[in-house]
Amino acid sequence: MDLLGPEDIERIERDHAGGLPASTILEIFRPCGVQLSEATFRKYVQAGLLPRSRRVGRKGKHQGSRGLYPVESVRRINAIKKMMAEGHTLEDIKRSFLFHKNHIDQLQRNLSEVLDGFQAELGDRPFAGAHRRTLEEQLANLRSRAQDLVRDVARLGSAVTAHADETGRSH
Repeated sequence: MDLLGPEDIERIERDHAGGLPASTILEIFRPCGVQLSEATFRKYVQAGLLPRSRRVGRKGKHQGSRGLYPVESVRRINAIKKMMAEGHTLEDIKRSFLFHKNHIDQLQRNLSEVLDGFQAELGDRPFAGAHRRTLEEQLANLRSRAQDLVRDVARLGSAVTAHADETGRSH
């Protein structure tokens, strides 16, 4: 079994930034020899190892919607399969950083949603030039600080998990 390399994951994340259906994620791993069925994929979602999908409508009358999973699901599945190959159980993995990663990802999505809302509101309202520039600068500053916060929280999670793995215990 050959897992995806960092450059493969980065390319997939770039190419599918809007998300992927479960079937496409399964197809990504098939050439690697990774055994991953739809049932296993659903089990990972239900266990909290993968984020839930969001429903996206299709163009056209009566076309319904489809579930798109955040593209980071590919990175997580890769990590899950690597940890399982190293002898970790799903319970071990749930207690690891991957479990906390869901909360970190949700934090990032929530911050982005709030800041995107401010951006939209800023575009919709008639602010004077200097005041608009000040608000835009504040928003850009907040976006940068939000990215730093999420990165720092993720680093802390990694450090805690690495320490737990080194001592043979999990948190």
